[in-house]
Amino acid sequence: MKCHRIDEVVELLQPAWESDSDLNLLQFLAKLGQEAGFEGELKDLSDEVLIYHLKMRGSDKNEAIPGLKKDYEEDFKSALLKARGIIKE
Repeated sequence: MKCHRIDEVVELLQPAWESDSDLNLLQFLAKLGQEAGFEGELKDLSDEVLIYHLKMRGSDKNEAIPGLKKDYEEDFKSALLKARGIIKE
């Protein structure tokens, strides 16, 4: 499982870092943390924060987070009826 996260971080980090290639890796990670609203020390910045921030970095602020989007329902009434089994998916 950890290898998958490492691969995902590297895959997402490479193109983003290339756009800010004047920064070293720690400076770039600190910049990503600040953009994500992380206020702790850099050593406490989790890979989950990096992954989701890099995935959502160029998107609209109101767009659903990947992973949660599959469960997203625009209409509350339809979501409730599906949850109760009245409406089949």
